[in-house]
Amino acid sequence: MCRAGIGIGLVMAALLAGAPASSAQTKAPAVKTTAAKSPAAGRVRATAASPVNINAATPAQLQTLPGVGASTAQRIIEYRQKNGAFKKIEELMNVRGVGEKSFLKLKPLVVVGDRSAGSEPGK
Repeated sequence: MCRAGIGIGLVMAALLAGAPASSAQTKAPAVKTTAAKSPAAGRVRATAASPVNINAATPAQLQTLPGVGASTAQRIIEYRQKNGAFKKIEELMNVRGVGEKSFLKLKPLVVVGDRSAGSEPGK
């Protein structure tokens, strides 16, 4: 029984050692769950662990969100100034340039809350 286990182990080791290098290339890249730096500005991107309060965020903070550049950040702030604080995160879809597809990427990364209190999770 022991010899059979050793034999199987040796066969497995030989198979793994002889595996073509191309199999490593077909492997999907690992998904990073930690904060990643924005290559353009060196800013730390928003994460679910550190979401952005869309009622108090500056343009720079909004730009840490995926797909939000300078012009979209400015439109979010203008919308907030014109219409008051966001009551639900879904209101982001009322901002020009933020559609349903974009919103679904942003949803886990944003919260609403008033400017003075701590942020509340979006509803």
